[in-house]
Amino acid sequence: MKRKIALIGAGNWGKSLAHVLHELGVLRAVAEPSEHLRGKLAQTYPGVKLCPDYEALIADPTLDAVAIATPAPTHHAIAAASIAEGKDVFVEKPMTLNTSEAEDLIQRAEAAERILMVGHLLLYQPAIQFIKSFLDEGKLGRIYSIHQERMKLGRARVVENVTWSLGVHDIAVLLYLVGESPRTLRAHGGSALTKGVEDDVYLHMEFGSGVKAHLHNSWLWPENRRCLTIIGEEGMLVYNERKGEVELHRKSIDQENLQNIEGGVDIIFEAEKDQPLQLELIHFLDCIEKRATPISGGPNGLEVVRALERITMS
Repeated sequence: MKRKIALIGAGNWGKSLAHVLHELGVLRAVAEPSEHLRGKLAQTYPGVKLCPDYEALIADPTLDAVAIATPAPTHHAIAAASIAEGKDVFVEKPMTLNTSEAEDLIQRAEAAERILMVGHLLLYQPAIQFIKSFLDEGKLGRIYSIHQERMKLGRARVVENVTWSLGVHDIAVLLYLVGESPRTLRAHGGSALTKGVEDDVYLHMEFGSGVKAHLHNSWLWPENRRCLTIIGEEGMLVYNERKGEVELHRKSIDQENLQNIEGGVDIIFEAEKDQPLQLELIHFLDCIEKRATPISGGPNGLEVVRALERITMS
């Protein structure tokens, strides 16, 4: 049975959600305050119900779920109201702007037996799923360190800093791959454009397992870099997100005599056609149908928000 989904917010990212939900045949309604955007939506998706606010949509008993793509400060209120109306909820990242609101949404969803899923898109990249399996199977041996870069000349914000805007993707991936919360966390950043809003941040984490992680985010950078490097006991993985390739560098240093071991480089995963947003939303629909816990469920979203709070305090 085709589920019936309402989209709340059809702006910069919401329009992408609208496109994919429509392709999947489940988009039934959109709440968007902009009259101009509603006019464009009416032309693109004839037959889809359009309204300026979300209250009437979440009260509609014919709708099964909502996808929320509004500004982050509104996520908690809209998601809480939707759960209260018996809707399953997909909410874009970050889940909320603080841990207390994230914990509240988890409790509400559990009490109402509703699905709560957070839009951590990169977890649904086939390459990330491949890397997760590769690491869990122990093919890289003990993991020493994880290094992430996400930098570009991006869209600067005046409220949330670059880590809340861009780094949330990498933190979600990092916590997913390591499978635990960081024991220690230190962040250093600089505000060149807007006082108090860091546009360049270096983040360092250490986990109880001994894994160390390093992340560099910037929206004030001359090149577009999106790279994940994992240093292990038996080799090194490099994921170039822009190319969609995962390389295995069969290189290491012998621990006893500190001699370099050079074994060449192989491409061990190459995405044919990544469509992570489609995969993510299909996963949401599957979780609704099977009443299953999403990969990026409420607890995953909470851990990311908790890390972001600690970064802000740091």
